[in-house]
Amino acid sequence: MAFKILFCGTPQFAVPTLEALHHDPRFEVVCVFTQPDRPSGRGQKLQLSPVKKRALELGLSVEAPEKASAKEVVKAVQDMDSDVAVVVAYGQILSQAFLDSFVHGCVNVHSSLLPRWRGAAPIQRALMSGDKITGVSLQKVVKKLDAGPVIAAKSIPLCIEIGALELTEKLSVLGGELLLQSLPSYLKGEGNLKSQDESLVTYAAKIEKSEGLIDWKLSANTIHNKIRGLNMGGPFAYTMFHDKNLKIHKSYPCSLSEPSRFGKVLRVEKDHFVVACGDGALELWVVQPESKARMNADDFIRGYHLKKGDCFV
Repeated sequence: MAFKILFCGTPQFAVPTLEALHHDPRFEVVCVFTQPDRPSGRGQKLQLSPVKKRALELGLSVEAPEKASAKEVVKAVQDMDSDVAVVVAYGQILSQAFLDSFVHGCVNVHSSLLPRWRGAAPIQRALMSGDKITGVSLQKVVKKLDAGPVIAAKSIPLCIEIGALELTEKLSVLGGELLLQSLPSYLKGEGNLKSQDESLVTYAAKIEKSEGLIDWKLSANTIHNKIRGLNMGGPFAYTMFHDKNLKIHKSYPCSLSEPSRFGKVLRVEKDHFVVACGDGALELWVVQPESKARMNADDFIRGYHLKKGDCFV
């Protein structure tokens, strides 16, 4: 008999896990909870969440309560008689009554190696901090944020080229794989839950727009980590050029042959340009001028007549 699952998720990151559960005969997704449709775009038309869109395509039952912890919603959840809730970037804080509505509680696929990077922006913070390794954790949900015991985890190395967008895609797939490998043994009572070491906890606070401004006095590695950590959908890393905002989407650190003023353009090549930093220099490959679409550096160089000696602030 298949385990009955209530799935709770909202963004694209949660979709691979939903698909993995749906296609595995060991599980039955009895219902999908997601955030309500929200207005988006210039026309402010209501948009389905990626999870809702995919769930409907798969023929699954979908609910989008404004507050999943409301008494009437919890009662409806209890009537579903699910074995466990699987939560992946749902976007709501769940009450104890909700968590207690399942024989095996709720489990969460979290995009970090807990206890490192609890909170809202673990992928961005891992890259911005220059972490060499990250991964996904399957944890049992408790009331305290991301503090529940870890059921299992999978790690991947972080190369200097990978950005938040690519890493999000990799971890979303890895999360689905981890869940299928680890959830059955947990539901059978065979799992070995590991309490998190509170002395190792770090918090991944929500990214503030002000964090995007580049300080060219910092090292090339530090600035590069900010750029790749914020290339996922905003706020992006940015600098000022001719009193206008210039977003930076792709960079690469390089050596500085001789001392130079930080923020100064040192070289203009065919397909990129090089800017001096407080320590080292940075190649810039993809940028986005204010009110324009993102573009490769060669288009920016030609369109904005960039030359050696120009400065960013």
